[in-house]
Amino acid sequence: MGGAERVAVNIAKSGNPDIEYHIVELIRTRSEFTSAFINELKAAGIRYHRAVVPDIRFHYIFERLAAVTFPLRFIFLYLRYRPVAVHSHTEMPDLAVFATSRLFPRLLRRCRLVRTIHNTCLWTGLKNTGRRVERFFISRRANVAISQSVLDNYRREYGERPPMIYNGVGQVPQKPYEGIVPGKKNILFAGRFEPQKGIDTLVEIIAGRRDDTRYHFHVAGDGSMRDVVMKRLSGLDNVTVVPPVYGLSSYLSSFDYMLMPSVFEGLSIMSIEASMAALPVIINNCAGLKDTLPDTWRLKVENNDIAAYDRLFDSVIPSADAHAFGQEAQRFVLDNFGIERMRREYERIYLE
Repeated sequence: MGGAERVAVNIAKSGNPDIEYHIVELIRTRSEFTSAFINELKAAGIRYHRAVVPDIRFHYIFERLAAVTFPLRFIFLYLRYRPVAVHSHTEMPDLAVFATSRLFPRLLRRCRLVRTIHNTCLWTGLKNTGRRVERFFISRRANVAISQSVLDNYRREYGERPPMIYNGVGQVPQKPYEGIVPGKKNILFAGRFEPQKGIDTLVEIIAGRRDDTRYHFHVAGDGSMRDVVMKRLSGLDNVTVVPPVYGLSSYLSSFDYMLMPSVFEGLSIMSIEASMAALPVIINNCAGLKDTLPDTWRLKVENNDIAAYDRLFDSVIPSADAHAFGQEAQRFVLDNFGIERMRREYERIYLE
């Protein structure tokens, strides 16, 4: 449950009386985070359909199993609710929709397909399958890019220039985060423990500052690189590692800075949410992250250069005006990533 699901919920909470939204789970997850997520949907009147295939991490085999068996489950949902539009977002849901089109070729011809291109790098480890899926979505004119970087990369890779709709994020009321360490600058990382998120760089930064008493790092997440995180950071006094925090966007103003050493992104919702809360973000200046902040942003490094991060933590951040940075970032995202505009543009596409 990450940025893609949050965007789906943001759209589905539009309140449009002419549209009924359903969210369909692909992998059946079980956690406190999932329970809170489902309760949020129920409270908003959004129907949520649980999956059958369990979330078992074993070389992505269960994700792929869920995608290829999805049509047998989806046909009953389709016949019951007769959707006007089906919207997929991230590779495994994309693959599930593609599998449905192959098994029941006439079924999806009766509704509008919308597919959000969520990242600048698609189909890692599944390039051949991915090209077949991309040809299908291009033929259906289903694609929507979420940033200029995503659009440019997709055009180079697949030859199509789809329309673009920035992911929209709303401002969230803030409340205190109980884990804040007094007397320190509290630095937050929140995301999946996967190579894309720059986990190797993250642990190197934190471990390299084990003796710097000015900072305390908070690392929230889980994923395939959890063992790497725990091996490098266990026992260090300058870091707290916790599982994913549900509703984290409501705690962001408690922190002093957010750290995002991602290698690539589509359009980082986490960065936009941080800026909405006036939390300055320290970034690797990669595609999909740089789009979320002004061109003049000072808290960025090139190519995850550790020496450049050290210069920021040693020379810039200690004397910087974090409030001024936060206000600059907030003005930028309010101008560019409004949630109502995103909803209107997607609903226009659904009903075309």
